[in-house]
Amino acid sequence: QVQVVESGGGLVQAGGSLKLSCAASGRTISSYAMGWFRQAPGKEREFVAAITWSGGSTSYADSVKGRFTISRDNAKNTAYLQMNSLKPEDTAVYYCNAAANLKMATKPDELRSWGQGTQVTVSS
Repeated sequence: QVQVVESGGGLVQAGGSLKLSCAASGRTISSYAMGWFRQAPGKEREFVAAITWSGGSTSYADSVKGRFTISRDNAKNTAYLQMNSLKPEDTAVYYCNAAANLKMATKPDELRSWGQGTQVTVSS
């Protein structure tokens, strides 16, 4: 089973950028799709971005298209989320997870073994 540790969150002004990292252990992530998700206070966890095991295909929530970029480095067993042009509505705890395929990596309700997440706060 893949365990993950998210990092890179923080406080940033609207329009700023952050890069989140998802360091995996337990198993190599090279055979898994990876997904990023977020949960704002009082809301359910939602899909943000996903990437296939090879990095050849990606998927994004409409709310982050053109602003966020997901990537991965299988040699480092790490996935990343570059977030640009941040908005106050991006404020949330961000999580990553491994999944069997790209489709599953977009469905937080079907995934288990969540990490602690990393807090992203965007001030207006």
